[in-house]
Amino acid sequence: MLDKLAEVEQRFEEIDGLLADPAVLADRQRYRDLMIERGSLAPIVEKYREHQQARARQEESRALLEEGDAELRALAQEELAELGTRLEAIERELRTLLTPKDPNDEKSVFLEIRGGTGGDEAALFAADLFRMYARYAESRRWRVEVMSQTATGIGGLKEVIALIEGRGAYSLLKYEAGVHRVQRVPVTEASGRIHTSAVTVAVLPEAEEVEVEIKPEELRIDVFRSSGPGGQSVNTTDSAVRITHLPTGLVVSCQDEKSQHKNKAKGLRILRARLKERMEEEQAAKRASERKGMVGSGDRSERIRTYNFPQNRVTDHRIGLTIHRLESFLEGDIQEMIAALTAHYQAEALGGGGA
Repeated sequence: MLDKLAEVEQRFEEIDGLLADPAVLADRQRYRDLMIERGSLAPIVEKYREHQQARARQEESRALLEEGDAELRALAQEELAELGTRLEAIERELRTLLTPKDPNDEKSVFLEIRGGTGGDEAALFAADLFRMYARYAESRRWRVEVMSQTATGIGGLKEVIALIEGRGAYSLLKYEAGVHRVQRVPVTEASGRIHTSAVTVAVLPEAEEVEVEIKPEELRIDVFRSSGPGGQSVNTTDSAVRITHLPTGLVVSCQDEKSQHKNKAKGLRILRARLKERMEEEQAAKRASERKGMVGSGDRSERIRTYNFPQNRVTDHRIGLTIHRLESFLEGDIQEMIAALTAHYQAEALGGGGA
């Protein structure tokens, strides 16, 4: 990591030299590009120089341990302990700064939760997971808007799609995509046997209109009458909308709103996010066929986490972390897990290298 930081500092100093060149000053576009690059490197260089200063002080304190009197040695020992803690903190910050930035990290997300194997029990757990994420979003003062949902008669959700709006939502929720497994005694089970069910979670960054162009002629829009659980009529007008993207075959349905116009607008936002996901997946596959991008990749077919009710634990199988407070976790207290996953993937992005 230190070799990489030295290269960053060298480039930073090179840019400073270029910015003083009259030829560069006369080229407005090049000057602007260099200023942007300098701005992105400045926080890294500042933290790296702080690290170098701390390392220099550390060497001075070590020298005092060998040469100073007893009082100086005691002071040096105390300072070494403080510097050790400080250097560890600086190195963690540097690793974060060096982690390649995901251009989607600051965006809002579409959260899609679907009951998998397990029937009614899977649908009930899908509702539990949606509530968990909604509570977490609330703790971060993000806005949650349900775009589409299909409920069961006993309080479960076969499917729910929600827009979670908030700065940095994608950066924190992106590692939640995958198969979530639950082990518990279903409320519908008379014999008290533990059942295993599964729910899939997808996390898609919201796409801007300028990122994904959808041409009107590429769409087929059908309208139909909304209906609730068990065929109960929700609306007596044809306000529900089904949008088919003809080039890809992607289909999105929305019926939550009483207005056909609002359902269409919601459907287009979901479609745009799914098209963006597909585009990014294709690009990732071209870059490395053996490792697709996380969003929408084969990772979704893997079990990423198990919620075990009899043992009061939740285990993330990617990082081997187990938390023994399932109840509060399902109430939205999931930041410990999210922080651990973020740290793991940041280290992986840097090759797991240390300073």
